[in-house]
Amino acid sequence: MLMRFDPFRELAFRELDRMSQMFGEQGGALQQRTMPIDAFRDGDRFIIRFDLPGVDRDSMELTADKNVLTVRAERTWKPGEGQDVVAAERPQGVFTRQLFLGDSLDVDQIAATYDQGVLTLVVPVAEQPKPRRLQITESGAAAREDAAQDGATQESADQKATVSTSA
Repeated sequence: MLMRFDPFRELAFRELDRMSQMFGEQGGALQQRTMPIDAFRDGDRFIIRFDLPGVDRDSMELTADKNVLTVRAERTWKPGEGQDVVAAERPQGVFTRQLFLGDSLDVDQIAATYDQGVLTLVVPVAEQPKPRRLQITESGAAAREDAAQDGATQESADQKATVSTSA
C-alpha cells in the first residue's frame, strides 16, 4: 500500500492545531461555538440530534420560519462566592444553529424532546399529493350528451309548470 506523505503539510496542520489549543485555553475567539448534530432519515421522518450538555431546557428556543429551522440555547456558569477556578474549558454563552430544510418536510409537525443533554427533533416528511387518473371524454359526444340532458331538464320543467297552472 502506498501512502502519500508531505512533511510540510503535516507540519502546518500540527502548528495550526497547537495554535488553536493555545487560544482555546486562554478563552480566545477560537473556542467552539457550535452544537454538533447527527441527522438521519428513518422511513418517513428525519431525526436530528443536537448535543447540548449542561444546557437548561428553559434556555432553549426552537423556531421554524418557512424552511429554516433555528435552534438557540444558552449555557452559563459563574463560580460561587469563594470558589477558586482551576480550569474553565467548557464553552459558555449563546449557541445558535440553523438548518435549511427541504420543501418535502412538514415543518408544522416537528416534535422536540430533550433528554440527558441531547435535543432530538423529529421532522416528518410531508405527504405528497398522489397522482389520480382522470376520465377523458370525446368532445363531440360530450357536447351532444350535455345538450340532450339540458333539453330533457327544460322539458321536465315545462311539464311541471303546465301541470301546476292547469290544476
